[in-house]
Amino acid sequence: MRVAAIDCGTNSIRLLIADVGDGRLSDVSRRMEVVRLGEGVDRTGRLAPEAIERTRKALLGYAAEIAELGVSRVRMCATSASRDASNAVDFRAMVRSVLGVDPEVISGDEEARLSFAGAVNGLAADPPYLVVDIGGGSTEFVVGADAVQHAISVDIGCVRMTERHLHSDPPVPAEVEAAKRDITEAVDRALAAVPGYENATLVGLAGSVTTVAALAMRLPEYDSAKIHHARIPYDDVAEVVTGLMGATVADRRELSVMHPGRVDVIGAGALILRVIMERAGKSTVIVSEHDILDGIAYSLA
Repeated sequence: MRVAAIDCGTNSIRLLIADVGDGRLSDVSRRMEVVRLGEGVDRTGRLAPEAIERTRKALLGYAAEIAELGVSRVRMCATSASRDASNAVDFRAMVRSVLGVDPEVISGDEEARLSFAGAVNGLAADPPYLVVDIGGGSTEFVVGADAVQHAISVDIGCVRMTERHLHSDPPVPAEVEAAKRDITEAVDRALAAVPGYENATLVGLAGSVTTVAALAMRLPEYDSAKIHHARIPYDDVAEVVTGLMGATVADRRELSVMHPGRVDVIGAGALILRVIMERAGKSTVIVSEHDILDGIAYSLA
């Protein structure tokens, strides 16, 4: 069966078209567009018309590819930004008109469960796992082995923390410290809600984590195959955070592995990862290129 999974988050919208059989995914197409749907939501509580229009244009391209490749089932999940927005009904109407299906504005718990399913399938590491999915508006924490045992979503993400705290270019120390305090409070609350994390293998998901891995590995260009299931030590993560926080947006833009849509928010995403490792007492993070998008595709089977 050929399925299409769409993950619409605070920063990006992604498409996976895959053939599903015998519990396995065979990729046909993966695409990602940075549309910054959640721009300003933390401040205004609403989705900006410009952000909805950027998302509509990306969806038009996705809809054309879905039709061309003969997809039989489509599921679109919308996460943090569309959960928080008071005008989410406008977003849902737009999606329905373009894609022909309603977007599912999923809960943080469902987001966590889908991320876990996508991340641990095929992972060669000892369970249990602590899976952390660092998004634009929220971060999910999940503990489990074969299935989810505990999960929580908290409102820290690379876009939300950048808009709330990191206003200078580069951020000044007081801004970084304010962001760190905010992140630490949320991480401690999340860890208290997922017992068993102490002895779990840390698995990190999403663009902030994979970009930190690419920088830590000093890759000449972004290489998903090398990044997937790479093991990155805490000291390397901390070094990357220091470098990003000391760099201007222009400096970051010159990094060969940096996606243009992450340039202004990657510092906050990297800081979230560092704080998680510190507070959870983890010396290494396993990086996964498979995440909620894969979980959505598995759910269609």
